[in-house]
Amino acid sequence: MTSSLARTRAIALVGLDGNIVDVETHVGRGLVNFTLVGLPDASLREARDRVRSALQACELEVLDRHVTVGLSPAGLPKSGSGFDFSIAASILLATSKIQSAGVAGEVFIGELALDGSLHTLPGILPAVISARRSGITRVFVPLEARSEALLVPGIEVCAFAHLADFVQAFGGQAKRARVLGVVAQESVPKNAEEERTRSGGAGDFSQVRGHNSAIEAVAIAASGGHHLMMIGEPGSGKTMMASRLPSILPELEQSDALTASAIHSIAGDLSSGQLLTEPPFQAPHHSMSIPAMVGGGSGIIRPGAASLAHAGILFLDEATEFAPAVLDSLRQPLESGWVRIQRSGHTARYPASFQLVMATNPCPCGHLGGRIRSCSCSSIQRRRYLARLSGPLIDRIDITLSMRVPSQADLACASHFNSHALKDKVCEARERAAHRLKGTGWRLNRDVAGSWIRSLHPPSDRILSMIDHSVDQGQLSMRGADRLLRLMWTCADYSGKNSIGLDEFSAALQLRQGGENYGIG
Repeated sequence: MTSSLARTRAIALVGLDGNIVDVETHVGRGLVNFTLVGLPDASLREARDRVRSALQACELEVLDRHVTVGLSPAGLPKSGSGFDFSIAASILLATSKIQSAGVAGEVFIGELALDGSLHTLPGILPAVISARRSGITRVFVPLEARSEALLVPGIEVCAFAHLADFVQAFGGQAKRARVLGVVAQESVPKNAEEERTRSGGAGDFSQVRGHNSAIEAVAIAASGGHHLMMIGEPGSGKTMMASRLPSILPELEQSDALTASAIHSIAGDLSSGQLLTEPPFQAPHHSMSIPAMVGGGSGIIRPGAASLAHAGILFLDEATEFAPAVLDSLRQPLESGWVRIQRSGHTARYPASFQLVMATNPCPCGHLGGRIRSCSCSSIQRRRYLARLSGPLIDRIDITLSMRVPSQADLACASHFNSHALKDKVCEARERAAHRLKGTGWRLNRDVAGSWIRSLHPPSDRILSMIDHSVDQGQLSMRGADRLLRLMWTCADYSGKNSIGLDEFSAALQLRQGGENYGIG
């Protein structure tokens, strides 16, 4: 037999970025051997055994020769079981078990079971997105992943449930192995309750009583995507307010929906074939580690809570109970909207543009400034408690609310607000901001550069001098001054105004300094 060479392609994900990998197979004379080269990790090296068993299960005796599979570029790290399908297809081409037309040079994504079944795996959606961006017009995926792959427009999706089905579709002969003791089960889609949990849970602001001013402040925060902190004693409604914030946010735009869905696909929690349309809501436990917050892991670098909250809300309940290092790890994504995780030889990037919402008690006992019970903490305990929130992190918070437990009289009064009406106001405010920011690349006031506001949409000279004086006196940092200007424009957008004046300055300053009673703001 003469030597033969064949090539297919696969996708290597590094973070959310996918790279085209050529999978080349050489079959020739020599000792019977199956070699895999090109910097595969441990899970990818195991592909030799999975592919060998799958081919044998389909009665395809093709590995009785000297087979070398090369993955290039060789210097690119490659991990996971998503190369199985491409390796098997390349071997079948090199041994002439299938026709080359429509297969050679195409992208294959999928994991092989030992019986030849094709299974989906985390990251199908970002892999197909990367293929399309690289000019690929067709991808081969497991049948289980077909609906997820079809979320990407402009690319043809060919799906197969078994390797034997693929071989037969391209002119080959193969048989399905009979697997004993296994009962096939159809995947059950997540129910509505699970979907509501991902987007923050059910709830309406009409159920919140005694917090009318706080509700309006939360709506202003939603209008501009501003980071928010609520301080108050237990039972004051901090968690209740945060959980209802998603109910007043507009649905995701197509680009954000695709990006957020791709991130959740890599994490393995994307319902098959369902694009995320509601802003994600992540509420991690205070015991989480830095990798769980910003991403990490060996082999494939998984996204953390910060990236899973992209285009949505990251809610940190009991924020002072988080490790200070975990909280400070959020400073980079809060400023840039990205998480970058470095490993030897490569850097993984994940989008992480989220609205941060924090809730905390004012002191260890929780009753500082309380209406019913008095605080039992010493002054040192109080200072140490809120000092767990670093100055640079606090400086990135635009709105701070002081929450109080409502009285019985407050609870007896009906709420002045409901989520439907608030959502309409938030959407109108965002539309006004989008019109002003058209052509800039910014969509939310939260992200606008302070220099741009000062040059093109500034307040009066009097207000600017007041802000500059606060900076000179150390009451505001330069970052805080820029954030105050952004918040002023959000207040104007929320009120339906086309300019900012003293009213917006006073409102923004009051919102930013709402935690002064606790030494924050």
